[in-house]
Amino acid sequence: MKLFIGLCYDLKEDYLKSGFSATDVMEFEDKATILGLEDALSSLGHTVERIGNGRKLALRLASGERWDLIFNFAEGLWGRSREAQVPAVCELFNQPYTFSAPLTCALTLDKALAKRVVRDRGLPTAPFEVVNTAEEAAAVSLPMPLFLKPIAEGSSKGVTSRSFVKEREELVAVCQELLEQFHQPVLVETFLPGREVTVGIVGNGSGARVVGVMEVIFTDKAEAVAYTALNKEEYLERVSYRLGTDEEPIAAQAKQLALDVYRALGCRDTARMDLRCDARGVLHFLEANPLPGLNPIRSDLPIMARLAGLSYQELIGYIVESAWQRYIYLAQHFC
Repeated sequence: MKLFIGLCYDLKEDYLKSGFSATDVMEFEDKATILGLEDALSSLGHTVERIGNGRKLALRLASGERWDLIFNFAEGLWGRSREAQVPAVCELFNQPYTFSAPLTCALTLDKALAKRVVRDRGLPTAPFEVVNTAEEAAAVSLPMPLFLKPIAEGSSKGVTSRSFVKEREELVAVCQELLEQFHQPVLVETFLPGREVTVGIVGNGSGARVVGVMEVIFTDKAEAVAYTALNKEEYLERVSYRLGTDEEPIAAQAKQLALDVYRALGCRDTARMDLRCDARGVLHFLEANPLPGLNPIRSDLPIMARLAGLSYQELIGYIVESAWQRYIYLAQHFC
């Protein structure tokens, strides 16, 4: 079916012109991503219209405009539920949209809450604590070494070489820096020293399937402790990627864990799951990305799709088809 699709996004350039810093807009999209999505959707036969950010969408929905489907990859600007804002507005106006519901988007942005759900399902994730003050940082009971990150950021925002701490004094100092810079709690978790993989998934429920299991390999120029913001920005020099095969135990383990987490968190249409091995080689859940980056060249999900022999156009087609089939099912069974 050929659809009238509205693109909802936060364009990095718009916010930079308004005075926001590069760190503020790190998660937002560039023009290449918008153009890539437009081209992919148009080549699939859909009619595409740019909408812009969530506020613009809300105004147009309130005025009575509708689309067959909103392709939503707007991150939102303010608040720990910012990734849930566009899905919530769409649901308020009964407007079909891609990707996860508001509850899942809010849950997964809060890394500690997501880890609690995963842990309660009996799935492996590193022990952790949440720090709100320097005093709480000094009282952390987890053994060293530890890894620190803001509790509700994406795109490795706030993840640097200093996130890896080995001493109690360093823990307090880095927590204080993150609290002051990002104005939100800090997730403190046991450091996982093993291999890192990211897993792309498309589809829904029992029909969800893995696009690929991609290992992130750090070069001698990388910040080797983690897939930091700098490693992602300069990925051509600092990182290489390798697609796991079905014959590898780590790939089979990653597929199952990623699918289990995808379903436990209620993800829809697509998501990317980040996993890392402990010292024994057992994979643990790091975080879920229900709005994964979709730059045709440099984002992890399109990279792994490409390595798996799937074109960008095919990947976007699977996402749209997954979302549209959800709404057809709802219309047939609940309307």
